[in-house]
Amino acid sequence: MSDFSATILNVNDDDATRYLSTRTLKMAGYQVLEAATGEEALRLAERERPDVVVLDVKLPDISGFEVCKRLRSRPETASLAVMHTSATFVTPEKKVRGLEGGADAYLTEPFEGEELIATVRSLLRMRRAEQELRKRTEFLQEADRRKDLFLAMLAHELRNPLAAITTAAGILERRGPTDPKEGRMVSIIQRQTNHLARLVDDLLDVSRMTRGKVELRRTRVDLRGVLEQVLTTFRPRAEARKLTLDWNLPHLALWMDADPTRLEQVFTNLLDNATKYTDAGGSIFMGCELRMKDGRLGTAVWVKDTGIGMRAEVLPTVFDLFSQADESLERTRGGLGIGLTLVRSLVEMHEGHVEAHSEGPGKGSQFVVWLPVLSEAPAEQRAVTPLRLVKRRRQILLLEDNTDARQSLQDLLETWGHRVEVAADGLRGLELAVQRPPELALVDLGLPGLDGFQVAEKLRATMGRAIRLVALTGYNNQEHQTRARQAGFDVHLVKPVSPDALDRLLSEL
Repeated sequence: MSDFSATILNVNDDDATRYLSTRTLKMAGYQVLEAATGEEALRLAERERPDVVVLDVKLPDISGFEVCKRLRSRPETASLAVMHTSATFVTPEKKVRGLEGGADAYLTEPFEGEELIATVRSLLRMRRAEQELRKRTEFLQEADRRKDLFLAMLAHELRNPLAAITTAAGILERRGPTDPKEGRMVSIIQRQTNHLARLVDDLLDVSRMTRGKVELRRTRVDLRGVLEQVLTTFRPRAEARKLTLDWNLPHLALWMDADPTRLEQVFTNLLDNATKYTDAGGSIFMGCELRMKDGRLGTAVWVKDTGIGMRAEVLPTVFDLFSQADESLERTRGGLGIGLTLVRSLVEMHEGHVEAHSEGPGKGSQFVVWLPVLSEAPAEQRAVTPLRLVKRRRQILLLEDNTDARQSLQDLLETWGHRVEVAADGLRGLELAVQRPPELALVDLGLPGLDGFQVAEKLRATMGRAIRLVALTGYNNQEHQTRARQAGFDVHLVKPVSPDALDRLLSEL
C-alpha cells in the first residue's frame, strides 16, 4: 500500500473545517471520503474500509469517542487507524480518554496542514507494519498447521513398514538363528527399528508439546518400579554399545501421582542420551534418593556418564529444541536434538525440575531429575497383587490393509499357536466375524471402505462384550484414542507394536 493509494475518511460536522482538511489531504495525493455524523462514518468505514479515519470528537449524534469504540469492536474495522481531532475537548484528560478508547493519535484544532499530513503518514506507516506483521503471523500459523499435518502423516506412513519389520524380526528371533551372524543381524534390525520408532514418537511429541496438546494420564505409580522397568529394557542396548550400566535404587516404593508412560519416556531419553555421547568402554550410572526441595518431599534421580561432557556455555541451552552437545560438522553422535526438550517439558508437567551438570569436555555429564512423591502409598495400591498371566490358544481376527504388516503379524500370531483369520478391509472382516466369531480382533484404524472405528462399532453392536477389540494405528494422538474408546475398542496400540508387548496383551486378556 503506497501513500498515494491510501484512502482517508474525514469525519467532521463543521463544513468549513471538513473542507479544509479534505483539500489538504487531496493535495497530498490521498483519496478522501467525507462524513458529517458518527452513524454515517460507521457506515462508510464498514463499506469502504479506509486506511485512516480522521475523526472529530464532537459530532451531532454520537461522540467521536463512541465512534472509535464501535470501530474497534467490529472485526471488519478493528484494524483501521484512527486519529482524533478536536477544538473543544483539548484537556489532557480528554486526550487520554481518546487514546485509551482506541485512537492512534490526537490533534488539536486548529492545526497546520503539514502537521495533519505528517500524522497521517505516520499512521499509514504504522498500519503497513501491522498488516505485514499480521500477514507474517497468518503465514506462520498456516505453516505450523501444515507442519503438524505433515508430521502426523509421516508418522502414519512410517509406522506401517516399521510394524512389519518389527514383527518379522520378532518371528526370526523366536525361531532361533542358524548361525551367529544371523543372530547378530536380527539384533541389529530390532535395535535400529526400535530407534526409528522412538524418533517418530519424539517428533510427534515435541510437535504436540509446543502446541500444548500433551495431556498426562495420571495414576498412582511406584517410581522405583518404573526405573527398574526402564533399566531392564535398556540393559541390552548398553551391552550392545559395550557400556557398563550400573544403578543404585532404594528398596522402598516411591509412590507418585504421575503418568507412568511419560516417566518411562523421561528416563529412557536420559539413558539414551548418555549412551549416545559415551564411547565404548565407558559407564553409565543411575542413582535415586529422597530429597526435599522448596519444602516438598521428592525424589532425585540422576543419570551420570563418562562421555564427551559439555562446555560451560552449552549447559544453559542443552534442553532447548534442536540443541546438540556434538556440534561438529560430522555429527557422529546422531540424534535430532529433541530428546532433552521432551525430558524438560514432561518433568515440568509433573511439577518437577531437571538440570544438567558437566565439568567440561571429556569429563562426562550428569542429569538430575527431581519429582514430587507422595508421603505414603495409597491403600488401594498397597493391596494390589500380581496378575496371573494365562497363555492359551485364541481365535483372532486381524484386519490390516498393509500387506507386509498383515502377513508378518499373522505369521507371528500363528507361531505362538493362535488361530488367525485375516482381512484387508472392513467389510470382509465383518463377514469373517459372522462366520467364525473371534475372541479378539486386531483392527487397523485406517482400513479402506469401512474404517476401523466403524468396524469396531458394528462388532460391538453384534457381539457385545464377547469380543475384545484392539485398535492398531499409526496415529498416536488424543483425538484418535478418544474416538477409539467411543467406538468400543478396549485397547489402543500404536505401530510398531513389539512382539513382547503383544504377547503380554494376549496373555492378560
